[in-house]
Amino acid sequence: MAKNLYRGKPATMTEQKRAAIIGLGSMGYGMAQSCLRAGLQTYGFDVVPAQMDKFLSEGGAAGALDNIAGTLDAAVVVVLNAAQTEEVLFGAQGIVPLMRKGAVVMACATVPPDFARQMQTRCNEGGVLYLDAPISGGSIKAANGQLSVMASGTAEAFAAARPVLDATAETVFELGDTAGAGSAMKAVNQLLAGVHIAAMAEALTFGMTQGVDPEQFVEVISKCAGTSWMLENRAPHIVAGDYTPHSSVNIWPKDLGIVLDIARSANFAAPITAAALQQYLAAAGMGLGREDDAAVAKVYARNAGLTLPGEA
Repeated sequence: MAKNLYRGKPATMTEQKRAAIIGLGSMGYGMAQSCLRAGLQTYGFDVVPAQMDKFLSEGGAAGALDNIAGTLDAAVVVVLNAAQTEEVLFGAQGIVPLMRKGAVVMACATVPPDFARQMQTRCNEGGVLYLDAPISGGSIKAANGQLSVMASGTAEAFAAARPVLDATAETVFELGDTAGAGSAMKAVNQLLAGVHIAAMAEALTFGMTQGVDPEQFVEVISKCAGTSWMLENRAPHIVAGDYTPHSSVNIWPKDLGIVLDIARSANFAAPITAAALQQYLAAAGMGLGREDDAAVAKVYARNAGLTLPGEA
């Protein structure tokens, strides 16, 4: 049974832990800020130098990754997908061979469960612990240290990752002692999240065809049985005409693709997921891939000849 673990005390200077956040996107940057605020010696790395410079200016520790990898207590990998995760861990400049025995890799990307199990095996062969730790909550909760973490791994991996978990998460679900269970639960979450965003967009634009104003839609439906967390979080973006990417359209072809790959391997039909995926692919095809995922509403609006708020 899953357990909920709540925030502990920040590390003191005498017991200061060293963590590297690899991937300073919308989620990783917030996690790095939370680790820094909690008293961890925190390094931030990204393929975009400006993100690293920004974090350094906020108090992040300085040092090249290959130079400091052997001193880390935890490496938190917050990249886009399995391929990038594997590259960070075992690529030409992979960190696992450089890490000390007993240090932990906390892998946060949405990946197939089998991939997580493979990474655990390879890390363990090098004496490095591995926590399968996909995250949920969005960029604001990441910055506030209030994420939910769906985690699985050995007791030793949880213990090694505890300072980072305490710094970044409001709730940690312990889902088993072997990697893969966390990623399986994240796939379930992403199925629902992706479908709910697409369903919100469909409902909002359907309402417009019947004279329902988007702002009124949010006011009424958010208080009715048809609401969802995604509706309440994303529909206001459409009302404001603001598609600043807190979570981009491009995430969903990847994540729902993972869900469908897992479903096929289990001989499980997921037709609603498949239908939602087509809407995100259409949005990406319209050039909206880097916009907030609420921009999937633009697919429906285009097809119905509607004008969304903020559009000419």
